[in-house]
Amino acid sequence: MTTEPPLRRGNLLPARALVTAWSLLALIALLAWVLTAGQAGDMGIEPGTMGMGVPLFVLLWLLMKIAMMLPSVAPVAITWARGISRGSTGTVRVVRMTEFTGGYLLVWTAFGLLAYGGFAVTGDLVQEHPGAGRWIGFVAFLLAGLQQLGPLKNVCLRHCRSPMGQLVHYAGYRRGWARDLRVGAHHGLYCVGCCWGLMVVLIPLGVMNVAAMAGVAAVIFVEKLWRLGPLFSTVVGVVLLVCAGLAPSQDWLTPGLQSSDSPMHMN
Repeated sequence: MTTEPPLRRGNLLPARALVTAWSLLALIALLAWVLTAGQAGDMGIEPGTMGMGVPLFVLLWLLMKIAMMLPSVAPVAITWARGISRGSTGTVRVVRMTEFTGGYLLVWTAFGLLAYGGFAVTGDLVQEHPGAGRWIGFVAFLLAGLQQLGPLKNVCLRHCRSPMGQLVHYAGYRRGWARDLRVGAHHGLYCVGCCWGLMVVLIPLGVMNVAAMAGVAAVIFVEKLWRLGPLFSTVVGVVLLVCAGLAPSQDWLTPGLQSSDSPMHMN
C-alpha cells in the first residue's frame, strides 16, 4: 500500500485553486446564514425544541453549524486540501475536501442529537415550572464558563489553533476507506470538545436566536484564529460565569427559557 507524501510546499495547491476553495466555503457559509436567519424569523424564540421533531431539528442544527463553524474550520480544511499532491485533478481535490468537511459536520450532527435531548428536557421543565428557566440559565452559563476555563478546553483549543502536526500525522496514513472523512471527523471531535460549552448557552439564549448564534460564532472564530485567542477564551469564560450569577434575577439573559405566559413574552 502506498502512502501520501507529507504536507509540504511541493504539494501546495495552485493559487487559483486556493482562491476557488476559499470562495466556495465562504459562499456556503453565507448561504447557510441567510437560510438560518430566514427560518429563525419565521419561528421566533421559544423554549425547548419549539415543537420540532428530531429530523427537522437536526436538519436546522446542521444548517446552523455550517453557518457558525465553517468560517473557523475553513483554514484547517484548506490546509488539508493543500497537502493533496499537484498530480491530483481538481475534481479529486474537491471530493476529498468535501469528504473532510462532511466528516467534520457528521460529528456536529451527532452532537445535535444530544442537543435535541437537552432542549427537549429544558423546554418541558419551563412549560411545567416557568420559574425554573432562570435556574436552568444559571446552570447553562455556569457549565459554559467552567468549560471555557477547564483543561479540556485548552487541549482542544490548542489542536484547533495549530492542527498542522495532526494533519501531517494523517498524511502518512495508508490509503483507506474514506480516509478524508475520518480525518474530518477526528478534527470535528476536537472542535466539539473545544466548543460544546458555547453551544450550551443557546439553551438560555434560544436555539433560533440569530444574534446569539452570530455572537457564539464570532467568539469561536476569534479564539481559534486570533493570536491572543487563548487569553480571549479565558475572558469569555469569566464573562459567562458573571452571566451565571446574574441569570436568576435577569430575565433578559434567558429569552430562550421564557414560557409563553411569562411577563417577558406578554410584553
